[in-house]
Amino acid sequence: MAFTNIIDTLVVTPTTTHGEKPEKFTGLDFKQWQQKILFYLTTLNLAKVLHEDAPTLKEGKTDKQTVAAVEAWKHSYFLCKNYILNGLDNTMYKVYSQVKTTKEMWESLEKKCKTEDAGMKKFIIGRFLDYKMVDSKTVTSQVQKLQIILHELYAEKMELSESFQVAAIVEKLPPSWKDFKNYLKHKRK
Repeated sequence: MAFTNIIDTLVVTPTTTHGEKPEKFTGLDFKQWQQKILFYLTTLNLAKVLHEDAPTLKEGKTDKQTVAAVEAWKHSYFLCKNYILNGLDNTMYKVYSQVKTTKEMWESLEKKCKTEDAGMKKFIIGRFLDYKMVDSKTVTSQVQKLQIILHELYAEKMELSESFQVAAIVEKLPPSWKDFKNYLKHKRK
């Protein structure tokens, strides 16, 4: 009876409409791609294959429900693995198509890309700290660039208080804004 539920949940019906297939992962924005592909696999009822082990046929037990459950899982496994592989660009496809199981492939992608994401955080922090405004561009356009960097920090779950952001922007004002910068600094004290 338990296998009937497994069969019902693993079989994908072709008439169901699913979300849009995510773009190929090129090595950038792994978290975003991972969320999209996981949602896509969930809508196809295939995400379970990433975390569950295959049901096994016990010796001497070859009833139709057990065999059907194993076959349904194999079919879902095949689809899940290939949806993930087809979601990778060609270079990554060649590397990850050699991995034995879908679970190993998923964990390997996570490990590799999350390590790279940690490097990305350092890069974004460096861009924020090193950013200097110049007199040759409008302050507004330069503040907008800083806001983009701050948004990237926020997206990486590295939030800065509003007062710190304001103080940092004041400090980064171009040299010609020296008097205004001093006014703002003293006004707040």
